[in-house]
Amino acid sequence: MFHRKKPEEAFAAALYARAAGDARAPDLFEACAIPDTLDGRFDSLALHAALMIDRLQREPDGEQLAQSFFDAMFRHLDLTLREIGVQDLGVGRRIKIMAEGLHGRALAYRAALTGEQPALAEVLRRNAYGGRPPADAQAVVQLETHVRQYAARLAATPRNDLIKAV
Repeated sequence: MFHRKKPEEAFAAALYARAAGDARAPDLFEACAIPDTLDGRFDSLALHAALMIDRLQREPDGEQLAQSFFDAMFRHLDLTLREIGVQDLGVGRRIKIMAEGLHGRALAYRAALTGEQPALAEVLRRNAYGGRPPADAQAVVQLETHVRQYAARLAATPRNDLIKAV
Protein backbone atom coordinates (compact mmCIF):
# COMPACT_ATOMS: atom_id res chain seq x y z
CA MET A 1 0.00 0.00 0.00
CA PHE A 2 1.25 3.48 -0.82
CA HIS A 3 1.31 6.24 1.72
CA ARG A 4 2.20 9.85 1.48
CA LYS A 5 5.22 11.12 3.26
CA LYS A 6 4.42 13.53 5.99
CA PRO A 7 5.86 17.02 5.34
CA GLU A 8 8.16 16.75 8.37
CA GLU A 9 9.70 13.56 6.93
CA ALA A 10 10.97 15.36 3.82
CA PHE A 11 12.18 18.29 5.94
CA ALA A 12 13.89 15.91 8.40
CA ALA A 13 15.56 14.03 5.53
CA ALA A 14 16.92 17.34 4.20
CA LEU A 15 18.14 18.24 7.69
CA TYR A 16 19.84 14.88 8.00
CA ALA A 17 21.57 15.40 4.65
CA ARG A 18 22.77 18.81 5.87
CA ALA A 19 24.08 17.43 9.18
CA ALA A 20 25.75 14.49 7.42
CA GLY A 21 27.47 16.91 5.05
CA ASP A 22 28.62 19.04 7.96
CA ALA A 23 29.97 15.92 9.68
CA ARG A 24 32.19 15.20 6.66
CA ALA A 25 33.95 18.58 6.65
CA PRO A 26 37.64 17.89 5.95
CA ASP A 27 38.77 20.14 8.81
CA LEU A 28 37.17 17.75 11.32
CA PHE A 29 39.49 14.98 10.15
CA GLU A 30 42.53 17.17 9.58
CA ALA A 31 42.77 19.95 12.20
CA CYS A 32 40.47 18.29 14.77
CA ALA A 33 42.07 14.85 14.23
CA ILE A 34 38.90 12.74 14.15
CA PRO A 35 40.12 9.48 12.57
CA ASP A 36 39.08 9.20 8.91
CA THR A 37 37.78 5.67 9.42
CA LEU A 38 34.32 4.13 9.42
CA ASP A 39 34.17 4.54 13.21
CA GLY A 40 35.56 8.07 13.09
CA ARG A 41 33.03 9.09 10.48
CA PHE A 42 30.23 7.66 12.61
CA ASP A 43 31.57 9.57 15.63
CA SER A 44 31.50 12.80 13.63
CA LEU A 45 28.02 12.05 12.31
CA ALA A 46 26.75 11.20 15.80
CA LEU A 47 28.16 14.47 17.13
CA HIS A 48 26.49 16.59 14.46
CA ALA A 49 23.25 14.59 14.60
CA ALA A 50 23.07 14.98 18.38
CA LEU A 51 23.49 18.74 18.07
CA MET A 52 20.83 18.90 15.35
CA ILE A 53 18.40 16.76 17.35
CA ASP A 54 18.86 19.04 20.37
CA ARG A 55 18.10 22.03 18.15
CA LEU A 56 15.03 20.38 16.66
CA GLN A 57 13.60 19.55 20.06
CA ARG A 58 13.26 23.28 20.76
CA GLU A 59 10.57 23.57 18.08
CA PRO A 60 6.86 23.28 19.00
CA ASP A 61 6.72 19.95 17.12
CA GLY A 62 10.29 19.15 18.12
CA GLU A 63 9.81 15.61 19.38
CA GLN A 64 8.12 14.53 16.15
CA LEU A 65 10.66 16.38 14.01
CA ALA A 66 13.59 14.94 15.97
CA GLN A 67 12.14 11.45 15.56
CA SER A 68 11.77 11.97 11.81
CA PHE A 69 15.41 13.12 11.68
CA PHE A 70 16.49 10.04 13.64
CA ASP A 71 14.46 7.79 11.31
CA ALA A 72 16.00 9.38 8.20
CA MET A 73 19.47 8.97 9.66
CA PHE A 74 19.05 5.30 10.46
CA ARG A 75 17.38 4.51 7.13
CA HIS A 76 20.51 5.95 5.52
CA LEU A 77 22.85 4.05 7.86
CA ASP A 78 20.96 0.81 7.21
CA LEU A 79 21.35 1.32 3.45
CA THR A 80 25.03 2.22 3.86
CA LEU A 81 25.76 -0.93 5.88
CA ARG A 82 24.09 -3.05 3.21
CA GLU A 83 26.03 -1.29 0.45
CA ILE A 84 29.37 -1.99 2.16
CA GLY A 85 28.50 -5.66 2.39
CA VAL A 86 27.20 -6.24 5.89
CA GLN A 87 25.01 -9.35 5.79
CA ASP A 88 21.27 -8.87 6.38
CA LEU A 89 21.42 -10.64 9.74
CA GLY A 90 24.18 -8.32 10.96
CA VAL A 91 22.57 -5.05 9.88
CA GLY A 92 19.91 -4.97 12.60
CA ARG A 93 22.44 -5.70 15.32
CA ARG A 94 24.79 -2.98 14.08
CA ILE A 95 21.97 -0.47 13.73
CA LYS A 96 20.96 -1.16 17.33
CA ILE A 97 24.55 -0.59 18.51
CA MET A 98 24.75 2.64 16.49
CA ALA A 99 21.42 3.90 17.86
CA GLU A 100 22.54 3.20 21.42
CA GLY A 101 25.85 4.93 20.68
CA LEU A 102 24.08 7.99 19.32
CA HIS A 103 21.79 8.13 22.35
CA GLY A 104 24.65 7.90 24.83
CA ARG A 105 26.72 10.48 23.00
CA ALA A 106 23.76 12.84 22.68
CA LEU A 107 23.16 12.73 26.43
CA ALA A 108 26.85 13.33 27.15
CA TYR A 109 27.13 16.22 24.68
CA ARG A 110 23.94 17.86 25.95
CA ALA A 111 25.08 17.63 29.56
CA ALA A 112 28.54 18.99 28.74
CA LEU A 113 27.15 21.90 26.73
CA THR A 114 24.82 22.85 29.59
CA GLY A 115 27.59 22.56 32.16
CA GLU A 116 26.10 19.56 33.98
CA GLN A 117 28.97 17.15 33.34
CA PRO A 118 32.71 17.17 32.81
CA ALA A 119 34.10 19.76 30.47
CA LEU A 120 33.08 19.46 26.83
CA ALA A 121 36.68 18.73 25.86
CA GLU A 122 36.67 15.64 28.10
CA VAL A 123 33.36 14.42 26.68
CA LEU A 124 34.72 14.90 23.16
CA ARG A 125 37.91 12.98 24.02
CA ARG A 126 35.78 10.05 25.20
CA ASN A 127 33.20 10.10 22.40
CA ALA A 128 34.44 11.73 19.20
CA TYR A 129 37.65 9.81 18.64
CA GLY A 130 36.66 6.16 18.65
CA GLY A 131 38.13 5.73 22.10
CA ARG A 132 41.55 6.94 20.94
CA PRO A 133 41.88 10.69 21.51
CA PRO A 134 44.63 12.45 19.59
CA ALA A 135 48.01 13.05 21.20
CA ASP A 136 47.77 16.69 20.10
CA ALA A 137 45.61 18.40 22.74
CA GLN A 138 45.16 21.34 20.36
CA ALA A 139 43.06 19.12 18.07
CA VAL A 140 40.54 18.57 20.88
CA VAL A 141 40.49 22.31 21.59
CA GLN A 142 39.74 22.94 17.91
CA LEU A 143 36.94 20.35 17.96
CA GLU A 144 35.48 21.92 21.09
CA THR A 145 35.52 25.33 19.39
CA HIS A 146 33.84 23.81 16.31
CA VAL A 147 31.13 22.18 18.45
CA ARG A 148 30.36 25.35 20.40
CA GLN A 149 30.20 27.44 17.22
CA TYR A 150 28.08 24.85 15.40
CA ALA A 151 25.63 24.59 18.32
CA ALA A 152 25.40 28.39 18.51
CA ARG A 153 24.76 28.67 14.76
CA LEU A 154 22.04 26.01 14.98
CA ALA A 155 20.43 27.81 17.93
CA ALA A 156 20.42 31.13 16.05
CA THR A 157 19.08 29.67 12.80
CA PRO A 158 15.33 29.82 12.15
CA ARG A 159 13.71 26.43 11.61
CA ASN A 160 13.16 26.68 7.88
CA ASP A 161 16.73 27.87 7.30
CA LEU A 162 18.26 24.85 9.06
CA ILE A 163 18.46 22.90 5.80
CA LYS A 164 20.88 25.51 4.46
CA ALA A 165 24.53 25.44 5.38
CA VAL A 166 24.99 26.51 8.98
